[in-house]
Amino acid sequence: MESLRELYKIGVGPSSSHTMGPMNIAQRIKNAYPDATNYKVDLYGSLALTGKGHLTDAIMEKTFEKPVTFGWHSEALSFHPNGMIVHVYQDNQELADIEAYSIGGGEILFKGDLEEEKKEIYQEKNMEEILQFCDREGISLYDYVKCHEDEDIDNYLFDVLDHMFTCVENGLHAKGIIQGRLKIKRVANLMYQQALNTHHQMERDRLFLSSYAYAVSEENADGHMIVTAPTCGASGIVPAVLYFAHKQLGMKKRDLIKALAIGGLFGNVVKHNATISGADGGCQAEVGTACAMGAAAIAWINELNNDLIAYAAEMGLEHNLGLTCDPIGGYVQIPCIERNAYGALRAQDAAMLAKELGYMRKNKISFDTIVTVMKETGHDLSSAYKETSLGGLAKEYRFHED
Repeated sequence: MESLRELYKIGVGPSSSHTMGPMNIAQRIKNAYPDATNYKVDLYGSLALTGKGHLTDAIMEKTFEKPVTFGWHSEALSFHPNGMIVHVYQDNQELADIEAYSIGGGEILFKGDLEEEKKEIYQEKNMEEILQFCDREGISLYDYVKCHEDEDIDNYLFDVLDHMFTCVENGLHAKGIIQGRLKIKRVANLMYQQALNTHHQMERDRLFLSSYAYAVSEENADGHMIVTAPTCGASGIVPAVLYFAHKQLGMKKRDLIKALAIGGLFGNVVKHNATISGADGGCQAEVGTACAMGAAAIAWINELNNDLIAYAAEMGLEHNLGLTCDPIGGYVQIPCIERNAYGALRAQDAAMLAKELGYMRKNKISFDTIVTVMKETGHDLSSAYKETSLGGLAKEYRFHED
């Protein structure tokens, strides 16, 4: 598996696969062909079907800083649903045509001259092997991360955490209408104020947690700074549970980076053995994975052992199996924003259940089993429910211009 640096990426919303990835593709090509004067970008599959709502064309035009024309093709290329072919020109002469893919979480792949080999730093391939390693060495999951990452990983995690918290705070202070035809009103600030005025402790805490998830997801939907966790579309869950632990539970950042690392480890296992791309696996791959990551982080905060942390993560993913990705209008807004808050609440529930059930009976379903099932379910899902906006809510909703 790759470093957690390749999972937690600081960038811009609204989509890691449709905004950050295409931006990174454009930047690589721009650097490789400094004499280019113009470009033609043929977008395929999910990139074509939801690219407008995800600002794919806008971010590539901004990155290239040269004239760009776009072709929109609903059929997918063979390797991945998020594919494109970029034609690079110097005046009227074509310098190159480059096949590239945005495969989720801001990660990109090229075919041909720009192709790069991944650097894998974790020898263990799945959670069972990781848990066995930790058991053999008598170490925690955080210690496992420290054994494999470079000595600067804590500083990187601090930076990631700071950006996550900044995003929460920006979203809590922002008001107005989110960009796009849906004209959705921001509500994180109002929800936070409601939490402050609520005297019932359980409702108060759940409103705080939800407001933090809404804050990040609304920032993402408006194309602002975001951290993939594991994607932009699911970026509200992990920051919400960590910010809650910081503000409501009084936990220090030096401890929260450990929870961030442990959550990332479970996201890494999903990324390596299945997918974190909504276009490849549906929303179970995005919000489902983020819920597992959040559940693992909360379980560690609740001082559960390695096995029970894995139990919490397993529940977080298991009960999102089959979750579809059907964004209305191609915007990362409905159902995405609300779903992040729901996912944060479910992550909290999963950690609580793992704590209680784990001491009553042994969990019969491993995290790796659920990852395999999620991958198979994603393959079986119709493409209409995998970030194409051809089915589900996206199909049934009718825009009404105000």
